[in-house]
Amino acid sequence: MRILFAGTPAPAADVLMRLISGGTEVRAVLTRPDAPAGRGRRSNRCEVAQTADRAGIEVYQPTSLRGPQAQAWLTACKPDVVLVVAYGLMVPSHLLDVPRHGWLNLHFSLLPAWRGAAPVQRALEAGDEITGATVFRIEAGLDTGPVYGQVTQEISPRDNAGSLLARLCESGADLLVEVLQSLDSEGLTPRPQDHAAATWAGRVSTDEARIDWRAPALAVNRKVRAFTPHPGAWTMLGEHRVKLSGVPQLQSHSTLDPGHVRVDRGEVRVGTGSVDLLLDRVQPAGKPAMAATDWARGLRDPAPVFV
Repeated sequence: MRILFAGTPAPAADVLMRLISGGTEVRAVLTRPDAPAGRGRRSNRCEVAQTADRAGIEVYQPTSLRGPQAQAWLTACKPDVVLVVAYGLMVPSHLLDVPRHGWLNLHFSLLPAWRGAAPVQRALEAGDEITGATVFRIEAGLDTGPVYGQVTQEISPRDNAGSLLARLCESGADLLVEVLQSLDSEGLTPRPQDHAAATWAGRVSTDEARIDWRAPALAVNRKVRAFTPHPGAWTMLGEHRVKLSGVPQLQSHSTLDPGHVRVDRGEVRVGTGSVDLLLDRVQPAGKPAMAATDWARGLRDPAPVFV
């Protein structure tokens, strides 16, 4: 089977690496163009391209799939299937049927739940206890195509988006292999999604990641976990932005007003709209993340307040 892989960021690179390591032969990789990054604005090759380079796989990086060059390249590759993991470009409808098995997308939710750009973050933010990964065939609608297979994953109370996504990449790569084997050996008929049960996982904005300390402690806990590592849940301390990560711990009662911070016996406690929270990790502006107790040692204000 002639397999192409389309993806861009680190999670997609993790899936690609697991496929290659497991013996799946990927003929070529489709990924986003190199982008400038850092203070020097040097060209930065994405993680999928780097993984393909190390494996000696051809890399194609069009700015769009709508032009004749992209269509010509794809047609010349004669793919049986294109595997898509967080690629980042829309696939025009006239290219969907070029591979005989179509474009199969690995999506990190149990579709039709959490269609869209941020399924892992939205599942954590909503307090879901179970999530998973889905392989479906791309069609004109966004994440609406028929499903070839799913795998479930429990969400731990100590999970953040980074840790949960890492596990989903592992189980999702295994699921992709199972689907490919079934397609190649016996054929596999996908099942349609229940569109009436769909929920939406819109992209997370930086403004949305700001913590409202008037919210219940559980909502703050979920937001910190959902938006770690990206874009990072944050709050203001005076004129400085502070990011919070790790797993803030809910306490049994409230002793502080919302946003008020107290350092006591090696703990950093913050008031919310319900019970207090114990902070886990804090990242002041311009510094790396650190244990909340280490951050507290550098505080000059004896009674700081987050806003």
